[in-house]
Amino acid sequence: MNEMFFLLHVFSVIFFVFIALKINKNYLIALIIIQTLIANLFVIKQITLFGKIVTCTDVFIVGIILSQNILQEYYGKEEAKKTIYISFFSLIFFLIMSKIHLFYIPNILDTTNNAFEVILKNSPRIIIASIFVFFLVQRIDIFIFGFIKNAFKGKFLPLRMFLSNTLSQFIDTVLFSFIGLYGIVSNILDVMLFSFLIKVIVITIASSFMSITKKIIKKEKISV
Repeated sequence: MNEMFFLLHVFSVIFFVFIALKINKNYLIALIIIQTLIANLFVIKQITLFGKIVTCTDVFIVGIILSQNILQEYYGKEEAKKTIYISFFSLIFFLIMSKIHLFYIPNILDTTNNAFEVILKNSPRIIIASIFVFFLVQRIDIFIFGFIKNAFKGKFLPLRMFLSNTLSQFIDTVLFSFIGLYGIVSNILDVMLFSFLIKVIVITIASSFMSITKKIIKKEKISV
């Protein structure tokens, strides 16, 4: 059953990325930021997928990088860098607000505080790890994607997306698994290895659709 939801999840993210791209770059930037925030919440939920333990956040992580690559492809490197800083600021805000939220003493009639404690108690460590890994990997991905784009002279977008994302997500998976999840999830190596495999599956599916982006985006928007 989880496998069916996984495929639905992948195609839903791709669909919303395309819709955001069709409207304008601000929607795409907003989608990157939202995925960054919810990825940090959903990462603590463990599920079984194809018989292995993974978290619920891998699709969003790949969605962020794919959206970032599309932003860089059509609007330039500076827009991609700006989005990294906006996402960084948003994560800091979320971290501080999460801590303040937990400081409030709940009313005796409240039934939600325990749930918030479970969800948010690990979020400072996760978000701090995410901030570090996110900032580092995003900068690396911008460099890799730009390098590959020049090497391929701007051609073969799906292949460039696949290569760039696979390299950056390998780095992301290794760093975040040890910094953010060690001691929180069971069998960290299982989570790390299969998480990367899941990301490669998502990257493969998503990259195959990337040639469609040239038909979605208005020609006057494409950077020369």
